[in-house]
This record gives sequence, structure tokens and C-alpha cells, in this order.
Amino acid sequence: MRQTPSRWGDLKLRVMSAAILAPMALLCIWAGGVPFTALITLIAIGLSYEWLGLCRRRGSFAAIGVFAALPMAVLLTASGHPAISILVLAVAAIAAIVVSGGVSPSRPLAFGVPYLGLGAVALVWLRQPPVGGGANVIVLLLIVWASDIGAYMVGRALGGPRLAPSISPGKTWSGAIGGLAGAAAAGFTASAILSDSAVSWRPVAIAMLIGIVSQAGDLFESLLKRHFGVKDSGTMIPGHGGLLDRLDAVLTAAPAAALLALILGRGVVLWE
Repeated sequence: MRQTPSRWGDLKLRVMSAAILAPMALLCIWAGGVPFTALITLIAIGLSYEWLGLCRRRGSFAAIGVFAALPMAVLLTASGHPAISILVLAVAAIAAIVVSGGVSPSRPLAFGVPYLGLGAVALVWLRQPPVGGGANVIVLLLIVWASDIGAYMVGRALGGPRLAPSISPGKTWSGAIGGLAGAAAAGFTASAILSDSAVSWRPVAIAMLIGIVSQAGDLFESLLKRHFGVKDSGTMIPGHGGLLDRLDAVLTAAPAAALLALILGRGVVLWE
């Protein structure tokens, strides 16, 4: 008799991968400067490699040349030229449209430039202010992780109605609520630690917004994988698949956090 796979069957591998990668990422964020820029540059290269694979364009020198704009944009942002980096991504997107003969569900190459590039640039831009930059990025990641863990644990434990069965059959409404609760708890904890006065509810509201955006990013990546007909975006991270599988929520959450930081003021700690 064939055994039914455990709902927690992938938990051990996921925890092991996270235990190795999370401290490294947090250390680079804390250090800032060259270590953080190097990390995001490598991530941009890895994401580009996965996207080219999904689009079946790894053998195209023109497509590879276009996606060289992503690490270039990261380096430009790190050197204090975020506006130029956005211009580089815009030109690269246009070039990708030319290379692929258009942009559509059947020709998705160009979409990968803003989808992957804006998230990478936003992370570097958020980290740059010497006061508040490190806290903004670290707490942002902790909120995304808390949302992911809350959704995973509550969804696996309680199950229930599917959130979007046509996109991702494994996701449930209970998991979505658990993810939102995890994000809110992370925002509240960050405010309690970082604020000199009473705990503010603004960070909790921002954290919940980030939680919603990150879950939307997770769902969107599931839609992309369904479109491409793959289970995972790659095989770089055991238990998680590819970089895009692990960073799908961050790619949407980082631009949202950067926009909030731009509105509230450069250098403002979002979580106080």
C-alpha cells in the first residue's frame, strides 16, 4: 500500500536551508556596503539565470546581454545613482521586447526585467541610509519570513477552503490569515524593540500591508510557474527550489517598502 505523503514532509529540508541561508543574509544586511551589494548582485545574476531558463533563452547571447542590466542596475544604485539604474532597467526592458519580438504571455522575456530588477534595486536603495537602512531591510525580511512561516504552519495545520485553487492548490484561506497574523506580530515586535516611546500601531499596519503584498507576490509566482509548466523555478535551494521560489514575496514587498520609505521620508525607520 502506497503511503500518503506527510503534510510536513518537506519541513526538515526547508528548516535546514533557512538555518544556513538566513544568518548569512542577515549578516550581509547588517554589514551593508560591499557585502550587501555583492549579495544582491549575485542574487540578481541568479534570478536572471532562472528567468532565462524559464523562458528557454539561456542559449541566446542577446537575451543574456539584456539581463546583464540587472546586476548593473544594482551596482548603479549602490554607487548612489538609483534614477540611472531605473533608466537602465527601462532600456533593458525595451531591448528585451525587441529581442523576443514583443511582450505577451507567449513572449514573457521582457517582463522579467522589471519584475526581478525593481526588487533588487529597491533592497539596495532601502539599505543605503546609515541611520535606519539596516533596520528597514532586516525587519522587512523578518516580516516576509513571518508571513511565510505563519501561512505555512497554519495552512498545513488547519487546511480548509483553498485560497486560489486554479493558481496554487496548496494555499488556503487559513494559511493566508496565519500569514497576515505572522506579519502583524513581526511588525508589533519590531516596534516594541525599535521605538523609544510606546508601541506604535503604524508599523503593525505597514507590516500587514507588506504581508498582503508578499502573499500576492507568492501567488503571482505560482501563476508564473503554472504558466511555464514547472514545479519550481530552479534547484539552487534545497527544499525551496530556485531563488525565485524563495524570493518571490521579497520581489514584491521590497518595492512596496521602498515606496513607503520614499513617501514618509528617506532614512525614516518604517517600524518605529
